[in-house]
Amino acid sequence: MLATSIRRRLLITLLLTISLVSGLTLLLSYYDAQHEVEELFDAQLAQSAKVLQALLLPELLQGDPERLQSLLHLSENFPMVIDSEGEAGAYGHEYERKLAFQVWDNEKNLLLKSASAPKAPLSEAGLETHNRGYSDEYVQDSLWRVFKLWDKNERFLIQVAERYDVREELTNDISNRLLAPAFLALPILGIMIWMGVGRGLSPVQHVANEVTRRDPHNLQAMEVGPVPVEIRPLVTELNELFEQLRHAFERERRFTDDAAHELRTPLASLKTQAQVALRATDEKQKQQALNQVILGVDRAAHLLEQMLTLARINPESNELTREDIFLHALAADVIAQIVPIALNKNINLELSGDQHAIVTANALSLSILIRNLVDNAVRYTPEGGEIVVTVGKEAQKTVLTVTDTGPGISAELQQRVFDRFYRVVGNNTQGCGLGLAIVKQIADISNVSVELINNDPGPGLTAKVTFNGSGVSENH
Repeated sequence: MLATSIRRRLLITLLLTISLVSGLTLLLSYYDAQHEVEELFDAQLAQSAKVLQALLLPELLQGDPERLQSLLHLSENFPMVIDSEGEAGAYGHEYERKLAFQVWDNEKNLLLKSASAPKAPLSEAGLETHNRGYSDEYVQDSLWRVFKLWDKNERFLIQVAERYDVREELTNDISNRLLAPAFLALPILGIMIWMGVGRGLSPVQHVANEVTRRDPHNLQAMEVGPVPVEIRPLVTELNELFEQLRHAFERERRFTDDAAHELRTPLASLKTQAQVALRATDEKQKQQALNQVILGVDRAAHLLEQMLTLARINPESNELTREDIFLHALAADVIAQIVPIALNKNINLELSGDQHAIVTANALSLSILIRNLVDNAVRYTPEGGEIVVTVGKEAQKTVLTVTDTGPGISAELQQRVFDRFYRVVGNNTQGCGLGLAIVKQIADISNVSVELINNDPGPGLTAKVTFNGSGVSENH
């Protein structure tokens, strides 16, 4: 698709709109002017007829129309005041030949006429006394506007006529005078619109220049000063995009740093154990070294899996698909995956509570949260211990608890254990310090809260997950 210029599109759109509106306005003005011209000339025809009647009627009543003809210089013996080329002479105007009048008596005798009038009636129907007023007539192949006026005794008829092209010339002249300034103003208007649109779009260009000059590694919010309200959403969205990219790059950098730091030790241990196995002369010692290699690979795989899980969870994401989930059934599926590990340690793993509790959450994220809590409990519960997972209600909220019989965590460290790679000092249990960090991160994006409570009485720890406004309990 070819690139288009907003400035050019606005210019074309505005000019076309203005031209269309101006054209419609001029068209309406033309018809309005035509109507007014018609009204004006009709009034002049009527007025001329009345003036002629007032001037000629006394003479006509005396019975000497020939003298009137000579006095008015309208006899056919007098030359017309229009020259051979149709231009106005010294004693008249070119429009005179387009104006005419006749005077008839009630016996249809022509008494007087103008030089431009024919001997035939301007309006044949107008010779009848009942036919008065205005009419359109064809006279000598031209269309004329005729006004008929009888005196009060219906003895004399005055017909005053005017050719329509006089009116059309005046109307066209008025229209041309209206069109000429409009056509002259259009280029000037285009230049002004071009400059005005350019000035109006300058904030957009300013933002574009700011982005162009920006260093690729600079993801701080743009400071472009006051901007129009139409541009402000663009700047806001760009700043939000920069912020998201900054967090994404920060998570990537943190993952790389964590991977480099945390995998260094297990890899070094694997290398050491492999070297011991190579140098061992005793079969038993060699077997022990190889077993340590296998355990080291398992620990490294677990660490890598947890780190990848943590990296995939975006605390700022609002795009998680949420659905109604039977919490008890989901917990049962997760526990079924961990039961073999619990059996190896002779740990009794139980699930109880409301089987009909429903929560609205993302199924995958919630299963990872439950798995990490239960897996953490299995790791820290000694052999022969017990873990109970319970689904229930508390203060009208759905609650899931994981209770173990492990060593517990001191109150001052219960928040620290949610930090990445933090492990309680003096604990010999194998782990990478990411399980509870993953739980906390999922909780932050799932509208749930997680807290750790030491069992009282008795040893052990309870991890309590409360669904804040996202869970309901129904009985079916």
